[in-house]
Amino acid sequence: MIKKSAIAEQVCLTGHILSLVFGLAGILLVLPHPELITNFGRIGENAIEMSMAGGGVVYMILGAAAMFLYLKRNLGINSAIAFVLPSIVISLGAELLGTSTGFPFGDYSYLSGLGYKIAGLVPFTIPLSWFYLGCAAYLLARVGLQVDQKPTLLRHGIAIFLGALLLTSWDFILDPAMSQTSLPFWYWEQPGAFFGMPYQNFFGWMGTGALFMSVAAVMWQKLSVKLNQISVTLPLIIYLSNFIFAAGLSLSAGFIIPIILGLTLGVFPAIFLWLQTNRLQVDNPQVDDESLAIGN
Repeated sequence: MIKKSAIAEQVCLTGHILSLVFGLAGILLVLPHPELITNFGRIGENAIEMSMAGGGVVYMILGAAAMFLYLKRNLGINSAIAFVLPSIVISLGAELLGTSTGFPFGDYSYLSGLGYKIAGLVPFTIPLSWFYLGCAAYLLARVGLQVDQKPTLLRHGIAIFLGALLLTSWDFILDPAMSQTSLPFWYWEQPGAFFGMPYQNFFGWMGTGALFMSVAAVMWQKLSVKLNQISVTLPLIIYLSNFIFAAGLSLSAGFIIPIILGLTLGVFPAIFLWLQTNRLQVDNPQVDDESLAIGN
């Protein structure tokens, strides 16, 4: 059963990464030069239509599926649900509030390309992206800080802060690019000072991420998340692959400063936290790899 779950997890992860690559190539190459595909006739035209209609939807669904299967296999179904529910419910609530009132992110609206809109405002895929990126960020922070080996309120708080910072650092490069590509996915009613983004947006991201991570941490009170470096690699891969996707878009738009900020506050800390998981085995030499991954 565990083997089948691991295979399904790897299939979803691989599909997620391939979808990101396909989407990046489509936005950067195909949209500016449609003749690259239309030269293939009707098949090429169908490929463009399918990509524009569901490309963003596919990579978010596969990313969420990979992360859910990962949580289920390593921490159990109840623990997986305990993170999924608060992350999706709270982020959806924040997005609905934001698109309706401008709080907490600013005045913005979603365009087409990301799937069916809940209440006609927020694509259903958006809360999924909050879940899988938020979970990846929080796990890297929690495991890297050894919160479950040396549990203190301060460590829990720092892990939540770092998790929210990693999540927001990804948005530093995603938001300017995704709203200003040749085929934007959302737009700002009042463009802000940070490459078209209002600074309020990033405070909203930090607050929303910290809120659902805090709720999840409370629901994980009795759970010991003792993952080794190998088993916590999937969250790192998801984080880095999504960063590369956003960085590619930002680079094509000439947004260098957001990429530098994302690297400094997101990628480098994420890799550092991942490297710190080696200390699990140093501090707990009697714990073997199998017992570190709490599987079902």
